[in-house]
Amino acid sequence: MIAALSALPALELAPMLIGATLLVDGVGGIIAETEAYEPDDPASHAFAGERPRNKAMFGPPLTAYVYRSYGVHWCFNIVTGPIGHGAAVLLRAIEPTAGLATMAERRRTTEPRLLASGPGRLTEALGITIAHDGLSLEAPPFQLMPRDDTPDIVVGPRIGITKAAERPWRFGLRGSQFLSRPFR
Repeated sequence: MIAALSALPALELAPMLIGATLLVDGVGGIIAETEAYEPDDPASHAFAGERPRNKAMFGPPLTAYVYRSYGVHWCFNIVTGPIGHGAAVLLRAIEPTAGLATMAERRRTTEPRLLASGPGRLTEALGITIAHDGLSLEAPPFQLMPRDDTPDIVVGPRIGITKAAERPWRFGLRGSQFLSRPFR
């Protein structure tokens, strides 16, 4: 099921990931929020073409694309589409369900909502770093499992960017307390 998703454009994959489960070395949870980035999108790292920093975006689908945001924290994306396409889905939040003690230690908090709500918190909680950039999500340390049912998904504009922010390419699990920010 997950492999079948790899050919989808980022704009189709992003909502399909809501409700799926992501584990990294057994730590993780239910994907609660995503954002799509297509190659012709001025907010995408692929917009200006392939560079050393974004090389993973142009690799095989279901590959991790990890980058440092504002020199502060890592962000984790799932590459999609054909090789060389340059599309990815940013994971913005998960609902923690596995390895909560490990996440709490990494994040220095036991408050479940603060463990992985936001791209930086998510990567810190799951232990994702640049060492994961370019790795396949179809092999350890990753485990990506499809959702069991069709969740109620809310759609809105992307956040934390300045270019093309108005595009309704942010997707979330309606009513989730684990979103990085509420949807309007």
